[in-house]
Amino acid sequence: MAAKHFNRRSFLKTSATIGAVATLSAPNIVRGRNLNEKLNIAMIGIGNRGQRNTGYFKGENIVALCDVDTAKMGLAAKSHPKARQAKDFRRLFDHEKEFDAVVVSTPEHTHAFATLPALQLGKHVYCEKPLTYNIEEARIIRMATRDAKVATQMGTQFHAGDNYRRVVELIQSGAIGKVREAHVWHSRAWGWHESEQAARKAKDRFIVIRTPKKPQPIPVGLDWDLWLGPAPARLFHNDYFKGPIWYRWWDFGNGTMSDLGSHMVDLPFWALKLEAPLTVEAKGPKPHHDIAPASMQAIYEYGARGDLPPVKLTWHQGLEKPQIWKDKGIPQWANGHLFIGDKGMLLSDYKKYVLLPENKFADFKGPAPFIPRSPGHHQDWVAACKGGAPTLSNFEYAGLLTEANHLGNVAYRTEKKIQWDTKEMRATNAPDAEQFIKRDYRKGWKLS
Repeated sequence: MAAKHFNRRSFLKTSATIGAVATLSAPNIVRGRNLNEKLNIAMIGIGNRGQRNTGYFKGENIVALCDVDTAKMGLAAKSHPKARQAKDFRRLFDHEKEFDAVVVSTPEHTHAFATLPALQLGKHVYCEKPLTYNIEEARIIRMATRDAKVATQMGTQFHAGDNYRRVVELIQSGAIGKVREAHVWHSRAWGWHESEQAARKAKDRFIVIRTPKKPQPIPVGLDWDLWLGPAPARLFHNDYFKGPIWYRWWDFGNGTMSDLGSHMVDLPFWALKLEAPLTVEAKGPKPHHDIAPASMQAIYEYGARGDLPPVKLTWHQGLEKPQIWKDKGIPQWANGHLFIGDKGMLLSDYKKYVLLPENKFADFKGPAPFIPRSPGHHQDWVAACKGGAPTLSNFEYAGLLTEANHLGNVAYRTEKKIQWDTKEMRATNAPDAEQFIKRDYRKGWKLS
């Protein structure tokens, strides 16, 4: 495959400061089509989320199917009998002239490995969230995207919703004044619990994760070695393989922080024009060596951005909730965002929002909409591939968001308040954080 390779060691030297490319910008697309033409798409990962994505893009030409499980392959092939089939996505790129675009729906520990060669070959890419497994991979993908000049999108569907866009318009137009504090919380409590008693406080929202004691036989038709990919080798158990549980193990994912954080932190990240934090600290149970926590907090401190003041953003996961949420009579939504401004507050979730105190904003008239409304998250990417407007959840923006979310876990696992040097991509006061910022890959796998 004639790809432009990216040197993993040198990308920091070529990386400009974090603000060199505007957060909401995207490269000019050099490979476009007429809007009436169909894209030729290769689907990498066609189980669970991949199956849904195959359905979302069924109006285009699905020309290639790739999955490590022949059972899932057979199911998808019934709807796309002419599509090329492959188990190993690295071999799929040997036939890169057959497709224009790639949809990556594998587990997150292989996202970067499927995405990078597609970018190097000038293919448009849609990748599920989180964009990458760790911070170094996110930086590599962002840099490669700048060179590729193709349409990219991370799978954050709520970014395209009218509610998120309206909240961004309200915050950025000053409806609640200058925002210096914001909170995000999600009640999903899946992961490592210190005790069953603590877990059950979460009621129907908890799943206790434990590493299996004994392996199971590998199902017929599953290439377990390929599924593991760059991750450390371990014997098969269905708990690792089934979704959406697999990303609770550190070897394969980063728990709720990077998963649902991709959706929930997205809104304040966008509305407050955030990029790289100055410091991050985390609170929660003693870190488990193998499994991400069910409950935790991550506290980010951001500096001034233009005329915007410094802001503290706190992520609350599982049983954790903001104290102000409890003290100030704020509606007790299970999941939400709270923006605290000097003229009021805004409470939101995926599909609704309210300005607080409500009596103060009873006659409030918001600004005219200034963010284009979307026909649909997936349709946005297809249109961008064909020369339309760039997507707003492109890999430049999504890469920054992914780095920030991963930093919450880095702080949690190092048990330190880390000072973050984004240009050098290191925690200046915590050399032990390096192991969580990047990792060595299993033999036979490299990202270059």
